[in-house]
Amino acid sequence: MAPAAGMRRLAGFLDGVPVPMLAVDRDARVIAANGLAGGLLGADLPGRPFVTVLRHPAILQALDWVLDPTVMPAPTPDPALPTAPEGVAVLRAACAADGREIMAEITIAPLPAPLGRGATIAVIDRSVAEEAEQMRRDFVANVSHELKTPLTAMTGFIETLRGPARDDARARDRFLDIMEREAGRMNRLITELLTLSRVQAEERRRPLGRVDLPGILRGVLATLTPRAELAGVTVETLGLDQPLRLPGDGDQLTQVFQNLIENALKYGASGGSLRVTLSRIAHEPLLRGPAWAVVVEDRGEGIEEQHLPRLTERFYRVDTHRARSQGGTGLGLAIVKHIVNRHRGRLRIESRLGEGSRFTVILPEGLSRG
Repeated sequence: MAPAAGMRRLAGFLDGVPVPMLAVDRDARVIAANGLAGGLLGADLPGRPFVTVLRHPAILQALDWVLDPTVMPAPTPDPALPTAPEGVAVLRAACAADGREIMAEITIAPLPAPLGRGATIAVIDRSVAEEAEQMRRDFVANVSHELKTPLTAMTGFIETLRGPARDDARARDRFLDIMEREAGRMNRLITELLTLSRVQAEERRRPLGRVDLPGILRGVLATLTPRAELAGVTVETLGLDQPLRLPGDGDQLTQVFQNLIENALKYGASGGSLRVTLSRIAHEPLLRGPAWAVVVEDRGEGIEEQHLPRLTERFYRVDTHRARSQGGTGLGLAIVKHIVNRHRGRLRIESRLGEGSRFTVILPEGLSRG
């Protein structure tokens, strides 16, 4: 077979494989790669030494063994992976690929005899699956921790009420108050976990209804006015008297602004003022069109800059003790983020210590005002 014809057959063989795959010659130099391999491992793969494509000792040793079993011992099988056929190496490794770290599942096999001497390397990127599994483990650990703390406290109080405080009316009332508070926190946590799960399940389904956005904001503020008065916070509003209807889910958007305004009252009350502003953006670049911005701004203590990128992570708290004492679950802003994503909007968070915080929800205008 002529070299050109052989290369065409090799290219056709690789292109027919539905995973990233490349081929190397007996000197471990890349001679061909399919489009998927180029997308994962970088462009211009042919001609490069394989050592510059995937840098990991175990992968290179396995490739040497496949190319010549006499110069390298067979790789130790990974019990978590399928059993490899004779002469084929299957392994998993975290390695650098095209300037980034991936968790790769590698299958290295000799080139089919009609295609010449060398080997094929199939590379499946398992990074997303690994990250999802790590997120699941972290989530379970966080939920377990959040539930264990109040349960431990309640168990201790129950034991005390059955023992030393059995006949102590004052201690009984105090412990029952604490137990009621802890039970309430567990109930809020479970409710918000269910809400977060529901919101994430619906995130890809765009809302079909239309909502009165100023009306939603006025309703939330009316509900929270007693809390603002109790905290000594003056609430200012701007732009809430204009007629406006946007595509959206009314219940979910109510939850978004209730969460943001409640947070401003909880953590920004020291500033003594809270402002809610609704304004139109003629062209929002990220949304590629007109949009409406709702800004919830307080003059409280503010948040240190290093915390801002993580505020929407589940269970992330800037001040854990203070958040729990305020009844926070660490899930509110995660719920806000997913609801805003469902509405194809944007959430911006700005804050400086001593100057307060500004949370901006930007929603696409959609069809038009009505």
